[in-house]
Amino acid sequence: MALKGFVFDFNGVLFLDNELQERAWREYSIRLRGVPLSSEEMAEHVHGRNNRHTFEYLLGRSVDYEEIPCFTDGKEDIYRSLCLASCDAFQLSPGAVPLLYSLAAMGAPRAVATAMEISNIEFFIKHFCLLNWFERKNIVYDDGGHPGKPAPDIYLIACWRLGLKPEECVVVEDSLSGLAAANAAGIGCLIALGSKEKHPALLAMPGVKFAVESLAEVSAQKLLNP
Repeated sequence: MALKGFVFDFNGVLFLDNELQERAWREYSIRLRGVPLSSEEMAEHVHGRNNRHTFEYLLGRSVDYEEIPCFTDGKEDIYRSLCLASCDAFQLSPGAVPLLYSLAAMGAPRAVATAMEISNIEFFIKHFCLLNWFERKNIVYDDGGHPGKPAPDIYLIACWRLGLKPEECVVVEDSLSGLAAANAAGIGCLIALGSKEKHPALLAMPGVKFAVESLAEVSAQKLLNP
């Protein structure tokens, strides 16, 4: 089946913020449990996961829906402050803007599927002008109404909002949980983004067809017009 549209993860794909996320989570982990998250914990319980999952892991208990905003505000205040202080690094990832303009010029459907919650969505809409390339309804985020990655729901929702079948979509992801979610959704072309040394492991993930170091290596014309 022909590929017709793109769905992007945000953190670690459209914005290379893994270091900032890790710094924010380590600081918040110290507040909640007295010790920072390890690199292994970060890979399993932070990257690609929604906030509720990480809060429950840190606290060692279930978190009620009513509690989530308070925990989220504390962590995301740290994260957004780090973003604004990162100066030249606070911009869309290399190759993102040309790729998004190329997709827009082609009239290709495009969406974001992210574990972020609404306050961060509004933050990045403001600072990165995301509505230049994405309709607001096509920015799918963690609203508490669906399971987080690695469940496939967020990618199924994104494809549905684009009016496309999952097998008609290209997804670009960087996290293991995100790649698992996209594969479980039946995405037609799954591209993993990561450093060169990670490519063998990324290509071994179920469903991954390509591994790239940056979005500059992704050609909309070749993928959507083979």
